[in-house]
Amino acid sequence: MATIIDITEEKELEVKNFEFTYAGADAPSIKTLNMPIAKNSITALIGPSGCGKTTLLRAFNRMHDLYPGNKYNGEILFKNRNILADREDLIKLRIQIGMIFQKPTAFPMSIFDNVAYGMRLQGIKNKTELQDRVEKALKDAAIFKEVKERLKHDANGLSGGQQQRLCIARAIAVEPEVLLFDEPTSALDPISTAGIEELIVELKEKVSIVIVTHNMQQAARVSDYTGFMYLGELIEFGRTEDIFVTPKERLTEEYITGKFG
Repeated sequence: MATIIDITEEKELEVKNFEFTYAGADAPSIKTLNMPIAKNSITALIGPSGCGKTTLLRAFNRMHDLYPGNKYNGEILFKNRNILADREDLIKLRIQIGMIFQKPTAFPMSIFDNVAYGMRLQGIKNKTELQDRVEKALKDAAIFKEVKERLKHDANGLSGGQQQRLCIARAIAVEPEVLLFDEPTSALDPISTAGIEELIVELKEKVSIVIVTHNMQQAARVSDYTGFMYLGELIEFGRTEDIFVTPKERLTEEYITGKFG
């Protein structure tokens, strides 16, 4: 039986009896999982490789729908609706719940056009509005000072850390309510990693954040809540300090102290 605390803050998302099965699999990869995600907080998902962290993360904006045959059961509630319902508008959902991937990937276009891309898809054509919102997104992603003189330059000329912040700017430009981070610093050097972590902490004032990380020190540094997953199940969920200092489940303690993983 999992140990899951009930949060006191307003919930941004709530997972209820969620199961996920990959196409062709005999058994679900995630089994009957329940978990709240607090609004304007950072929730970290930790656990060994293959435990279901990224599978769960990608369910929050229905990324699994890009591949046929994958199957959801249960509910993920967002704005009082089950986003797993067949009628869900996935384009709108992915604007509201954006994702930052493990490997930063700038589109093969200018820095400006990278950030403006999603807004143009939304039908925003006014040049002044686009310029203002691109500048704001770059500032919010703490990269504007570095690129303000070369907004028309190819974005692929940026360093890895700069490209990841550009990807964050691109995601927040469409004004999402939730950001999902999938190992966002695993390909970055320590200095870039520190910058991204600082940025993530700042962003929670504007959005709710869920981050998957193999780096337990990172989870401890940036998150308010932590969920420990093992073999497709949520073993323990609680305030990050409690999870790392006084875990209630033996498996959680063994993972955190390095006995397996």
